Amino acid sequence: MKYRILIVEDDLAIAELEKMTLNASGYNCQIASDGNIAMKHIEETGYHLALLDIMLPGVDGYKLLEILKQKNIPVIFVTARVNILDKVQGLRLGAEDYITKPFEPLELLARVEVALRRLSHPSEIFAIGDVKVDCSSRMVYKGGRLITLTPKEYELLVFLLNNPNIAFSRESLLNHVWGYDFYGNTRTVDTHILNLRTKLGLADSIQTVQRMGYRLEFNHE
Repeated sequence: MKYRILIVEDDLAIAELEKMTLNASGYNCQIASDGNIAMKHIEETGYHLALLDIMLPGVDGYKLLEILKQKNIPVIFVTARVNILDKVQGLRLGAEDYITKPFEPLELLARVEVALRRLSHPSEIFAIGDVKVDCSSRMVYKGGRLITLTPKEYELLVFLLNNPNIAFSRESLLNHVWGYDFYGNTRTVDTHILNLRTKLGLADSIQTVQRMGYRLEFNHE
């Protein structure tokens, strides 16, 4: 499959470097030079991944992240904002990764490969109660109604579904879902678990393991 990637970057030299690096590896890339153009592309084209600058003309990267999350399109921020608080904010808002400028093209390529590999799941459908998870389309339904999950909420849910009836510590869930270089704390896991329970009505299925973490009670046949 040829992955489609949206590059949102107002510095044309950087945008072309990203596009050239990714095109050389077989990705299909499209450039948007400002947030308004990006919004138009997002509405007209389906993407597997977006690379976003934060400071953009028109709509900024944080707003675009919210729009992309609604469409279950994962995001990597590529930005000159090197403050650790900016990185933490971007990751907490739901970005898959955060790359600071200047960057090495091989690093960019590696980060993109890791993000797409982490987000690729087999064509499988899980059903738990009235909740259905279609891994091929990354769509989640409750009672037949489409439910919007953030990329990390979706990944956490699928990880638990693939590892049913096993107790995981919060630290283990952080490592498996967010990655070892995530700078947040274990409260991030609690927040995402609460969101899954609330959005999908899985309070009885996602069990709290006292002084440890969480377990999904689920019989997958």
